[in-house]
This record gives sequence, C-alpha cells and structure tokens, in this order.
Amino acid sequence: MGDIGYWQLLRSNRNFRSLWLASVISMLGEWFNTIALFFLILEYTGSEFLLGFLFTVRMISFAIFQPFIGLLADRYNRKTMMMVTNFAQIFLALGFILVDSASDVLWMIALSGVMMLLHGTYVTAERAAIPNVVSSENLTTANALDAASWSTALCIGALLGGIVVSNWGTDAAFIIDSMTFAISTILLIPVKIQQNVSEDMKTPLFKTAFSNIKRGWLRVYKESRLLRIVFAKSSWNIAGGALAGVFLVLLGAETDGYGVAMGFGIFFFARGVGTGLGPIIARNVLKDESKWPGLIGKLVIVSGTFYILVSLTLEMNLLLTVILILLAHAASGANWVLSTIMTQRWVEDEMRGRVFSIDMLFMSIAFSISTSIAGYLVENHSLGISDGILFFGSLMVLSGIMFTLWNPGNSKSVTQA
Repeated sequence: MGDIGYWQLLRSNRNFRSLWLASVISMLGEWFNTIALFFLILEYTGSEFLLGFLFTVRMISFAIFQPFIGLLADRYNRKTMMMVTNFAQIFLALGFILVDSASDVLWMIALSGVMMLLHGTYVTAERAAIPNVVSSENLTTANALDAASWSTALCIGALLGGIVVSNWGTDAAFIIDSMTFAISTILLIPVKIQQNVSEDMKTPLFKTAFSNIKRGWLRVYKESRLLRIVFAKSSWNIAGGALAGVFLVLLGAETDGYGVAMGFGIFFFARGVGTGLGPIIARNVLKDESKWPGLIGKLVIVSGTFYILVSLTLEMNLLLTVILILLAHAASGANWVLSTIMTQRWVEDEMRGRVFSIDMLFMSIAFSISTSIAGYLVENHSLGISDGILFFGSLMVLSGIMFTLWNPGNSKSVTQA
C-alpha cells in the first residue's frame, strides 16, 4: 500500500492518532506559556537581552542532555519517557504563577529551562517513535501532519495566548499550559510502541553509557549523507534563532494598535501558518525523494531571502510583513520535515534515538548562539529591528549556500531503511 492521506492515516492508525493528539495539545499549551513569559520579561525588565537570554537558556537546556536522552530513547520505552516528562510539567507550569516582580525573572528563566529539558526529552522520544507506529511508506504523511499540527498549535496557541494574557493575565496562560500537559499525558496511555532494543542497551546503564553514546556518534560520522543531514536544521537555526526568537518578539512588541501580547500573537501566528504549509506543500510537490538532500540548503536560502525582503519592506504594510514571514517559515518547515523523514528512513530503530539526539543537539546549539548574539547586539550596540533582520537574513542565505555546496556524494539510496 502506498502513501495515504492525512485523514485516512488518523482514522486507521489508533497509535499514531493518540500520539499526534498528545503532541498537539501539549504544544498548544507551550505557546500560551511562551507568550506569557515574553510579556513578563518586557513588563518587569524591558530588556531585549533577557528575551534572547530566555531563548538561550531554553535551547541550551534542550540540548545539553541530548546525548544521554538519545541513549535513554534507545534503551527504554519511548512512550514511558513522554508520559513522565509530560506529568512533571503539569506541576512545573504552575510555578510561574509565583512570578510578581523583576527579582523573580532569573529564576523564572531557569524554571523555563528545566521545562525545556523535559520537552527535549519528549521531542527526541517522539521523533524516534514515529516509525514504530507508522509504516515506512506513510512516514511522509505522518511527518507532514506532525509538522503542520505543530504549526497549527503555534498559530492557535500564540494567538489565543496573546488574547488570554491581554484579557486575563499571565496566570491564566500558565494554568491552561498545565492543563494541556495533563490532557496530553492521559492521551498517551493507550499508545502501544513496539521498539527494538539492541543487546548493547541491555548492559548496566551508567557503566556502558559513554560507549553506547559513542556508538551513536560513530553511526552518524561513518555515513557521510547522514552526517550532512543532521546539520540540516542547524543550518537554518544559526540565523533563524535570532530572527524567530528575538526579532519576531521585538516586532510584536512594537506593532502599533494591538498591544504587546497581541503583537506577539500576530507574528508567531504567521510563523506557525508558514511552518505548517511548508511540509504540506513539500509532501504534495517534492515527490522525488532522491532530490531531497539537494533541496535542504536551497530551502534555507529561500527562507533567508524572504526575511531579507521583510527588512526591506518593514515600514510599508503589516499584512505584507506577515505574508513574507509566513513564506520564510514555509521554507524552513519543509527543511525540517524532509530532513526528519530522511533520518527516520536511513537509521535503524535500535540507533534512532541517539541519532535524533545529535540532530537536536546541533540545532539547539545553533539556535542558542544565534539568539544570544542577537540579544546582545540589540541591547548593547543598538542594532535596530530592520537592520537586524537584514543581517541575520543575509547570514541565513550564506548558511544555505554553504550547506548546498557541501556534497559528500554518498551513493546510498535515500529511501533505504
């Protein structure tokens, strides 16, 4: 049976349906939380640097334990890992309610980092688990739907988060976030994940942790096409972190007539729509999978080009800015889903968690560097929004060109399992 449609996949595959719903609902709450954190930082400190620092702490927390998280995802049941991390975040999300002054901002950022560490565990386990619940021929549909749904959650969560914060305050957003983690945990209960665990994983955990993590790195290093693809997401994030993590927030804060929280919602809504459309378009248009490795860098170039156009047309029209941001993130969404599918198909089940942890590690480091530099330049060197978007958009184009020129020429089939 060939690749099937989105609705047919959801209707026919109960395991994937539950996994998908759990992810969508928890991500919906995550964006309520994120908008509220943006608002609190600007309300209590007015610091652009702390906005960048928030993203840096979150992404470093996401990244720092990824090698060990990948090891756990290849050793223990991936469903259990997702349930435990969701359950813990039910209570952690409520901790933000205690924030009521500028003196609380630093521990608020630290708490957000802890939650992002748990989120990183969830994401790595989920990415590794999708091929456990979906057949190989349906991976394109499953990943396109997963990415589009993440984006829908971003759109709705950011927009509704802006409305909730504007009308009922940040505490309401944090309570909603906590409730979504509870619902997500319940939805995961019926999911059955049958995964293969290698003999290497049946040895004492800490005694063999280093050697087993090393096997994951060697698995990537020894296959040149895979080594290239694990850098696909980071090739976008080295500039995209600054653009999506700092300058979209600043654009939202300075949008006249909507208020700060609603301004955040508008631009993150555009980001979400674009990130959702990209994978859907890729699934329906880019059917020749042998060309996917060559398209990854070109999609980064396209995304950067649209951000350059944002900088050049910023004062013209809000709708035009929103459309250009949407198109930039459509390209980035396609980059994300194509690289994810290739990794899932090329890597065996027993090693998939460790390989995805390497992918997530590089992406997070790139994002952290980008947001830190952007926040520092804005706060200490008066880098304006338009000039900042132009600079980082150009950097993204350069990154895409370099990635495109990196051609290891691996002869293995793209669709090899």
